[in-house]
Amino acid sequence: MSTHYLAADLGAESGRLMLGTIDGGTLSLEELHRFPNTPIKGEGSLHWNIPALFCELKAGLKKAAARGLPYAGISTDSWGVDYLLFDAGGELMSPTFHYRDPRTAQGVKNAYAKTDWPTIFAETGIQYMPLNTLFQLAAESSARLQQAKLILGVGDGFNYLLCGKACIEVSMASTFQLYNPVARAWSDRLMKLLGLPRAMFPEIVPSGTRLGGLKPELAAETGLPHSVEVLATCSHDTGAAVVAVPASGENWAYLSSGTWSLMGVELPEPIINDACREFNFTNEIGHGHTVRLLKNIVGLWIVQECRREWAAQGHEHDYAELTRLASHAAPFVSLINPADARFVPPGEMPAKIAAYCRETGQPVPDNPGATIRCVLESLALLYARTLKQIEQLTRRKIERLHIVGGGSKNVLLNQLTANAVEMPVVAGPAEATAAGNVLLQAIALGHVASLAAARDIMRSSTVSAITEPSNQLAWASARGRFVRLP
Repeated sequence: MSTHYLAADLGAESGRLMLGTIDGGTLSLEELHRFPNTPIKGEGSLHWNIPALFCELKAGLKKAAARGLPYAGISTDSWGVDYLLFDAGGELMSPTFHYRDPRTAQGVKNAYAKTDWPTIFAETGIQYMPLNTLFQLAAESSARLQQAKLILGVGDGFNYLLCGKACIEVSMASTFQLYNPVARAWSDRLMKLLGLPRAMFPEIVPSGTRLGGLKPELAAETGLPHSVEVLATCSHDTGAAVVAVPASGENWAYLSSGTWSLMGVELPEPIINDACREFNFTNEIGHGHTVRLLKNIVGLWIVQECRREWAAQGHEHDYAELTRLASHAAPFVSLINPADARFVPPGEMPAKIAAYCRETGQPVPDNPGATIRCVLESLALLYARTLKQIEQLTRRKIERLHIVGGGSKNVLLNQLTANAVEMPVVAGPAEATAAGNVLLQAIALGHVASLAAARDIMRSSTVSAITEPSNQLAWASARGRFVRLP
């Protein structure tokens, strides 16, 4: 018997409404509606267009209703760290700031005037990034914070708009850098130090919490029945994606590859110590209160920004063409450190890469293929360094790396990564976030017994490509060069 679910998956580049069907121990996914997620730029600021995104989601729900299927549930997942503020009347407050908005630099200064980094990390176990929610909130005006009566992560905010139940799911709460993973509660200490209004932070609920049916007016508008249940699965997209890793046994790591690359392991308890802080790792919470010990890496954002810049200059390249050009470019001509802060803000990415190469005495890439080759090789080397740090922190030897998400379709990057990390890379599924969203709905509703059973379903549903490492002598030399980069 088939059971159908709807997964609203909001990414930094696009959103989509996916139909997930579990039948006979396998999961299939179908995209019902995809839409761009285009930030609003103006007056030196960057915002998300949340009303437009919700309108697009409703358009997808109308398409779902037209299919006439009996949907068991719907859940929204999204990127982390950003947040929606609602006023006393339940209205969304504008603007919703983008994590790449330049105000975050002032937020860091404001926060450090009241507390210090060791205190923040000891309370939260979350890595330092200026875009973290804590620093964003430190950049807010006191008047706006006093007006706000409710704060929600983006995924939780959309679930609230769907059903009217206001809560924040733990995987999303853990990205705010205001959650204590040992106490399993909001950090009242940090909120007091930073002067944040405690009352606006809602109840934290476990992943897989059932929130209730669709709002009657939304059901009437979209044509879906009010009985379709809204669930808080893992509202943070990485939490959902890790659920769908088709792994078994131990000694594996994951890489959720997209705009951001998130590399880590699944642990029963957080690791909060000096070494973890110095390596700048993060302890985010997953299903069943597992811990995702991981590092956020800039990822394919650099490629996306290069493509956008070239398109603005009249040179259109799709991702497949850029990968083909990179595959024909000479290897190891130039390397960058993708973790360099200059590569985080948008704009002029090819020029930033050229400047980094000049500053480090390397040849400047002179065409798109050479530029993308430089980026992909550098990402693979950063993955290798990160994996070694994971092994040091966990005292565990990693034997295979699972790559999931859209980046898992990049065959060249998969090969470069296998070469760099010196172990087999297992690629797929590409739609891991939506798959995890659906599987968590099924667990919450009693249709799938456990996380282990969900991963059994993923292994039965996924054709994984395994890439073995090669060309080790050249990569050993490249690793030595990479270590010396600033």
